[in-house]
Amino acid sequence: MFYVSNYTFAVALCVVCMFCWGSWGNTQKLAGKSWRYELFYWDYVIGLLLFALIAGLTAGSTVKGSEWAFIANLKSAFAGKGWLWPLAAGIVFNASNILLSASIAVAGMSVAFPVGVGLALVGGTVFNYLFAPSGKSLAMIVGGLALIVVSIICNAMAFKAKQTGVVTEKSSTKKGLLLAVVAGLLMMWFSPLVNKVIDNNFTAAAPGEGKMTAYTAFFVFAAGIFISNFLWNTIAMRKPVQGEPILDGTKRYFNGPLLTHLVGMLGGSIWGFGTLLSFVTAGAASPAIAYALGQGATLVSALWGILIWKEFAGAPKKSAVLNFLMFILFIAGLAVLIKAGA
Repeated sequence: MFYVSNYTFAVALCVVCMFCWGSWGNTQKLAGKSWRYELFYWDYVIGLLLFALIAGLTAGSTVKGSEWAFIANLKSAFAGKGWLWPLAAGIVFNASNILLSASIAVAGMSVAFPVGVGLALVGGTVFNYLFAPSGKSLAMIVGGLALIVVSIICNAMAFKAKQTGVVTEKSSTKKGLLLAVVAGLLMMWFSPLVNKVIDNNFTAAAPGEGKMTAYTAFFVFAAGIFISNFLWNTIAMRKPVQGEPILDGTKRYFNGPLLTHLVGMLGGSIWGFGTLLSFVTAGAASPAIAYALGQGATLVSALWGILIWKEFAGAPKKSAVLNFLMFILFIAGLAVLIKAGA
């Protein structure tokens, strides 16, 4: 079973996690040219579940005949009630991620990610620290988060400056920001709930009672997302935030192009890979630090939105200055968090 015990290597993998979390939204943009986000999301969830299963059967099963192996740990986990935590995390996360996807569709990546993921970053880091105190510098963690919060405010102000004098987009902007805020308030819970049951003491003969490996917990988490999608995404299709209701979802989904389905599954796999890295590195970096570093995805997604998707094209100079400040403050905040975990 692959796991991480070195802090420097853990930080490097957290950076990979950051790029995964900040880049999966591009697949929604690609599929969204001819595909509603509600339909895209089915492929995203399927891709995530398949990736979690494959990861568990490969990287999570290298210790044959051990209680740490994926199948063995999955069986023992269901003998108790510990599996309910990652399952609940999947249900809560799915609701938040659908709202975040809706926010992307309405307001764009450079708004949805900094606001939604930024709130999740602050709340998730704090709760991870409270659930699993690690002896890391709380003052430095708070300082790093404070810098990141200010950077999020800068991005919100940059978007507001872009909207100055634009009447037709005001309702969409407000709706997108509201969706992102609600998504962030829900998303902050998923990592603490999953990390609550992960056992990172790999020197033991078997995981502690009621505990799970990162791979097992991740799979149950992905299963929670998949199962709850029949509820949350059905609601999203019947009561969309943008466009007409999708009343023939099953027919439209199965009539979709194969390439479009694969793009959505790729998006789920990209996010899933980053998420698994966040859980695997939590033992060496602590859950709070691993989660916080991964959520530097806000910086990555904002770069995609600004540089590739041109979401700030035609914006006043004030927006450019504020976005520059956002990047500087965000990088400074992440640097402080890395130092806090060292």
